[in-house]
Amino acid sequence: MTPLDGINVLDLTRVLSGPYCTMLLADMGARVIKVEQPGKGDDTRAWGPPFQGTESAYFLSINRNKESVTLDFKHPDGRRILNELIAWADVLVENFRPGTLDKLGLDGATLTARHPRLVYCSISGFGHTGPRREEPGYDAVMQGEAGLMSITGPSDGSAYRLGVAIADVATGMFAAQGITAALFARERTGRGQVIDIGMLDSVAALLTYQAGIYFATDAAPGRLGNRHPTIVPYETFGASDGEFVLAVGNDDLWRRFCRVAELDLGDAYATNRQRVAGYAQLRPILAERLKTRTRAHWIEALNAAGVPCGSVRDLAELFADPQVAARHMVADVNHATLGRLRVLGTPLKFSETPVSIRSAPPTLGQHTADVLVNDLRLTPADVEGLRTQGVI
Repeated sequence: MTPLDGINVLDLTRVLSGPYCTMLLADMGARVIKVEQPGKGDDTRAWGPPFQGTESAYFLSINRNKESVTLDFKHPDGRRILNELIAWADVLVENFRPGTLDKLGLDGATLTARHPRLVYCSISGFGHTGPRREEPGYDAVMQGEAGLMSITGPSDGSAYRLGVAIADVATGMFAAQGITAALFARERTGRGQVIDIGMLDSVAALLTYQAGIYFATDAAPGRLGNRHPTIVPYETFGASDGEFVLAVGNDDLWRRFCRVAELDLGDAYATNRQRVAGYAQLRPILAERLKTRTRAHWIEALNAAGVPCGSVRDLAELFADPQVAARHMVADVNHATLGRLRVLGTPLKFSETPVSIRSAPPTLGQHTADVLVNDLRLTPADVEGLRTQGVI
């Protein structure tokens, strides 16, 4: 048994935030049917290079454990099939711009009135309320609009976006969390509900202590490079042969660090408050000392002393780590056209209801005939007729 065993998800999403959400649900055992536009599919199928064969690496990264059905649901026959899939579903996830699906009678209010047990999750840039509700949402824009870029990057340079699409990923994670909570609530009430997830809200929710600093001071925090605004030393330093990360999170760790680094700084920097206040004077002292030995030396010595630290590694180094292998964070799946395919594993480790990577990302429309015949009881002749009309 899996955590979401028996839960059926109809996935009307594309690009990243929605597909990331439905991938998480699929990993937890939900059956996810991804509805795609005939002949085109999810936009990310064309995003590249790189490609593996004809498949986009981007698409392959976020669509495992799903089934692909191609369907033009603006066509009357396509809409009829979609209605049957909605009746089948426990959960519907979409990330169209607010108002788009209202015109088709596929909005949350309409569908949950017709199907009271349906959990309907709508993902959008700014949510379904407020003066900006109709604006589109893109990851880079949201990182800027939600303040994240203003606190990311060098103190004397331009604002940076993160190296991953964190606005999309965080939104997908919040959506999956909301859906699982709504399913739990349904067990007690017997009713589904509409979940409204905005990307701006999701990125703002990540600001945590940076927002706390603003609320406490009424001053907007600025960019600090890799340093932490309230903990010192907590950043990257250069050893003689490369960068490493040092995370001295309390005063006991500071004393251990000083013993390893053979630094006698007296009482001037004994407390974190003093170290934050004296950062400009302290940082050069630490940098000068740490560049005298190799990265491996410092990491071995500091780890032995219980001081958190680690290398700044690239992805090749990460995926060569035996710890990553031991935690099954890379999985092999058999793809319909590519054969063996490596995908990321899942960080969710359940003792009683384990999650799993069961199937590769689907090719476009790979499961259309199977779903229509086996689940909706159409005949092969019906399916061929729909294909001829361009409905599937």
